[in-house]
Amino acid sequence: MQSAPTQRSDGARFLGFPLQGFGLLTSLLLAFASAFFIFFSTTTIAIFALLAWNLFGHHAVDYANSYRYVGFPAGIAVLAVALPLFGTLWIRAKLRG
Repeated sequence: MQSAPTQRSDGARFLGFPLQGFGLLTSLLLAFASAFFIFFSTTTIAIFALLAWNLFGHHAVDYANSYRYVGFPAGIAVLAVALPLFGTLWIRAKLRG
């Protein structure tokens, strides 16, 4: 009977994911995917908040404000943090060889 393969545990991990060895394409994909996720999740929350505001307060706020003032700035902020972060991880992997 064979034993289960063991995983290597060298290097830092975040929520079980290794934080080393990313290629350039993987780093870019992770940075843009995180910004994409934050854009849509914050926009969804903002749309539901505006829905409640409009229904319960009898207001008429435009739903495009959720994209303009919540989703887009949040997505750009996460992208501004994620690109240098994943770029640094990629450069570290290239320097280590």
